[in-house]
Amino acid sequence: MAHKKAGGTASNLRDSNAQRLGIKLHDGQQAKPGAIIVRQRGTKIRAGKNVFLSNDDSLMSSTTGIVKYKKKKIKKYNGQLQQTTIVDIV
Repeated sequence: MAHKKAGGTASNLRDSNAQRLGIKLHDGQQAKPGAIIVRQRGTKIRAGKNVFLSNDDSLMSSTTGIVKYKKKKIKKYNGQLQQTTIVDIV
């Protein structure tokens, strides 16, 4: 027989890997075609000129140029104005 009682198993010590989201190219940096500018979930930052939205809502460059961020008020579905960030490649 065992001299110690069996310890319980830990069921809540697992964790998922980080998704590495965020801004990858900042304002004024050089972008090549296909370069990831922002990794995001949802459209928190919107695509502007020479920028396209990929399947996972990441923003990618379509041409070579300089990254520029700007803030703009856009009308939401209910008529409210919401300030949002737009990324352009100039």
